[in-house]
Amino acid sequence: MNPSPDTPAPETLLPLKALEFSILLVLTRDESYGYGIVRAISDRDVGGLELAPGNLYHVLDRMIGQGLIREAERRERPDDADSRRRYYAITPFGRRVARAEAERLRAVLGTAESLELLAGEGGG
Repeated sequence: MNPSPDTPAPETLLPLKALEFSILLVLTRDESYGYGIVRAISDRDVGGLELAPGNLYHVLDRMIGQGLIREAERRERPDDADSRRRYYAITPFGRRVARAEAERLRAVLGTAESLELLAGEGGG
């Protein structure tokens, strides 16, 4: 799928902040709501990120504005006790940005490995 001419290149948003990348990773698997995103990030212990719900919604709104995520249509779920939950989903552009960030981080990690900076590689 070709992006529209007015869609920026994913690389223009790089590097992503750790929280933004973590949100994209969570939403790559499935739609989620705010607290579900917080729990998923916390469960993965992504870089020791600590997240206050107020900060999360500010970041989610910014990511919607950038076209990385969108508010998902409300779907009834068996485990959903709160009909006020706002669900979020990654967009195709968000997926391309997440892929570009993962590739950027792979290159950074390759440099760290070549410099023997990672434990178990003779540098720790």
